[in-house]
Amino acid sequence: MKTLLVSAAFAAALLAPSAASAQAIPSAVVAVVDLDRVTSECNACRTASAALKSQVTSFESRRDSLASSLQTEQKSIQTSIDALKGKQPDAALEARVKAFQAKATTSEQELASQQSQIQRNQQYIQKQIQDKLGPIYQQVMQRRGANLLVEVGATLATSQNVDVTNDVLASLNSSLPTIITTAPAQSTPQGR
Repeated sequence: MKTLLVSAAFAAALLAPSAASAQAIPSAVVAVVDLDRVTSECNACRTASAALKSQVTSFESRRDSLASSLQTEQKSIQTSIDALKGKQPDAALEARVKAFQAKATTSEQELASQQSQIQRNQQYIQKQIQDKLGPIYQQVMQRRGANLLVEVGATLATSQNVDVTNDVLASLNSSLPTIITTAPAQSTPQGR
């Protein structure tokens, strides 16, 4: 019995080092990338950013125009109400108030819809970029011999020879010549 235990212990001792060496992790070869620079300097990203900025400017212009129009109409209605000095408004004034409220509601809905579309467009732009970057990371890491890629903002210090930003930027420019800046229409579930 004692011999059997010693044999088992000896066999376990022989197997343990080989099991440990099979699970060894390779040394880290780290590369860093400046994603802010990549997404601000890529050609398609610049074009998409300008288009998105134009959409925002258009939204702001429409919002200001609607607000000005509503404010003017509201003042006119308020002047008419104040002139009544507490008396009940006539049917025409009540109709103006209701029409104003409907116009205000319609304006709010229009602006909310536009704002939602801009947010969807921004997310769609980011998705197109991210979809291209994933494979590019792998290609650049393989080409440069890295097994770990870190965003430069997550590091305390790096040396220039581990920075692969230019490689990622060049690959993104060639694989993503254009970005669609308008998200596809959302599909709405149909009622049964």
